[in-house]
Amino acid sequence: MTLKVTYTQSPWSLEDLFLGFDDPAYEAAFEEVRKGAQRFQTFRDQLAPQISEELFLSIITEYEHYTRILSRLFGFSQLAFAADTQDQAAQAQVARVTQFYAEIDNYTMFFSLWWKALDNENAERLLKASGDFHYWLVTMRNFKEFTLSEAEEKIINIKDVTGVNAINMLYESITNRYLFKVEIDGELKELTRGEVTALVREPDPDLRERAYQALFKVYEDDAPILGQIYQAVVRDWRNENLDLRKFKHPVSVRNLINDIPDPVVETLLEVTRQNTKHFQRFFRLKAKRLGVEKLRRYDIYAPVEKSDKKYAFDQAAEMVLESFHEFDPKFADLAKEIFDARHVDSEIRKGKMSGAFCATITPDLAPWVLLNYQGKAEDVATMAHELGHGIHALMARDHTAFTQHACLPLAETASTFGEIMLIDKLLAQESDQAVRRDLLFRQMDDAFATILRQNYFSMFEHTAHELVAQGAQVDDLAKAYLENLQDEFGDSVEIADEFRWEWVMIPHIYNVPFYVYAYAFGQLLVLSLYKQYQAEGNAFKPRYMDILAAGGSIAPIELLARAGIDITRAEFWQGGFDIIDEMVTTLENLT
Repeated sequence: MTLKVTYTQSPWSLEDLFLGFDDPAYEAAFEEVRKGAQRFQTFRDQLAPQISEELFLSIITEYEHYTRILSRLFGFSQLAFAADTQDQAAQAQVARVTQFYAEIDNYTMFFSLWWKALDNENAERLLKASGDFHYWLVTMRNFKEFTLSEAEEKIINIKDVTGVNAINMLYESITNRYLFKVEIDGELKELTRGEVTALVREPDPDLRERAYQALFKVYEDDAPILGQIYQAVVRDWRNENLDLRKFKHPVSVRNLINDIPDPVVETLLEVTRQNTKHFQRFFRLKAKRLGVEKLRRYDIYAPVEKSDKKYAFDQAAEMVLESFHEFDPKFADLAKEIFDARHVDSEIRKGKMSGAFCATITPDLAPWVLLNYQGKAEDVATMAHELGHGIHALMARDHTAFTQHACLPLAETASTFGEIMLIDKLLAQESDQAVRRDLLFRQMDDAFATILRQNYFSMFEHTAHELVAQGAQVDDLAKAYLENLQDEFGDSVEIADEFRWEWVMIPHIYNVPFYVYAYAFGQLLVLSLYKQYQAEGNAFKPRYMDILAAGGSIAPIELLARAGIDITRAEFWQGGFDIIDEMVTTLENLT
């Protein structure tokens, strides 16, 4: 089936939130939230163990109402900043809203503290009457033993505004202004990070090397500063979570937020260590295909076939929507909803945030998608990935603002599934064998980037947190990162010394510590789900849609168990790597 669309590259519109920072509705929203928080304070004296179910539900319903308005303020400032990280007005408003958010949280903190301290009998009574708020309330109580006094929690909230949040804003402002000088066809050009990163997939090995060297030269020049920023983030994380809250391990904080037990993540990382051989085997195969003795780290994403094939933006949108429609028409309709709302920013612009993301602000609004679209096959795949996130959010939009969002590992489910559907479609309709071969190799490139690379980032984070606690210098962290790469690639890839600075250009380890294992978790989970889909066809779809529609309203282990998946067993994770093994074997036979 062909879905004709006429979408063009453009900035997004934020009008569904506010018309601008000077919009009267923007200021009115601050006032509405402020008054809502003051009104919420009046409930403090009514919070008793024997509170009625009706009053309790009305309190949390009101809490959710003004949380939505606060999310609109926060989302508007963050999206404006992402569109232009050098815009001083956006920078100022992000700081203002972050400060306001902390102040409001302090106004209302008494509720969460009371709820965590409530006796189990009354908590169970209220949980039975809490409707869609149920799992949100359960996860709040999970943090009971790590919660401090109200005075201490308020100090941490305010401290974060001018502390770690400000530091991360500084990191974003510094790194998103970078331009990289690369010689292309004898001409020295200044490129954005998105543009220079695209060059690492070019067929010219010298250009790939120059691109990486240009990238790392800029980051290495600022490494003493960026490294200090990272050390400050790590110290803040450890000071609060290990010293004050008494978590046993730095990663345990993220695991509890995700409601994933520590042993599950430990098993995931250990199974990854045991399966590096499949990727190293792939790198040796790719070296043969490229006609070289050994891959250099510059060559990891090199195309195996020289293909200049580009996809116009409307063509890419059409292919993505068609692949969604072939799975289920509803998926295409939901993705079109995001396009039609003008919530996609796909242009390449100086100062615009690099990379790609999908931001869900409130359940009643279509998510916003940021792309840096350059017409390559991987850009089409990224479009499918981010729109998959959007579909996931829209499938779960009947939930509350507190239960719409899936935890980070499950948040990668629809995005990765959508990406695989697109690749299958591209393979099915592509008659050029060279392009087909390239797509199959790119699937393995992406599997490496999503599984092995991200899990080794996570392993580096574990090491880095321990080193910082021991007083390590920035150079010590760089040395540890290089050793991490050598363990990851073994003797299958030659690693140039400048890759020791790669870690300072990974924003997730700054902004969301220990986030990155979620990518590997999601990819391995989706490989399992997609295998079920291939085996079962239409019978699989209701089970998959139930996972997406649940959003963040059910514990992940319970939700996946309903689909017959036990993430506590090493055998489950090994099953994903067995599929990687099969993919490499297919490529060996093909070449």
